[in-house]
Amino acid sequence: MKETKPMIQNNILRASSNDHPDILSIWYRSVKATHLFLTELDIQTLYHGLKTQWLSSVELWVIEHHQRIVGFIGFDEHKIEMLFVDEPYQGQGFGRQLIDFAKTRYDPLFLDVNEQNPAGFAFYQKQGFTLIGRSATDAQGNPFPLMHMQYIQ
Repeated sequence: MKETKPMIQNNILRASSNDHPDILSIWYRSVKATHLFLTELDIQTLYHGLKTQWLSSVELWVIEHHQRIVGFIGFDEHKIEMLFVDEPYQGQGFGRQLIDFAKTRYDPLFLDVNEQNPAGFAFYQKQGFTLIGRSATDAQGNPFPLMHMQYIQ
């Protein structure tokens, strides 16, 4: 029988604008580690959008571990617009905890994941999301295909 590790509960708190510098740093490190299809110019362009528009346009929550922000999630109604875990903390259950938190807030729950991010797609499938569609570009019209996913309790 497979042994399961006990899940450590971490604080998930509503983010404030004071958290934005930490969130931006986490986003940058996470994207550099997981979105290998993006050029540095792509990353800088997206970073600017995140900093100037997108962080303030979503319901934003952070997850803390030992009083340090290690990840975040942003919602727009029933859609997860962003979910990132700091690179050194990936694979330790923080993303799953954020998804479980999202599931308690919204049903159904939607998200988009980059087609060039197969690990992200696999993660969301493991969390119970199913593929419901695809688009050839991202929300900004860039040639980064998105896979649209849905979770229903």
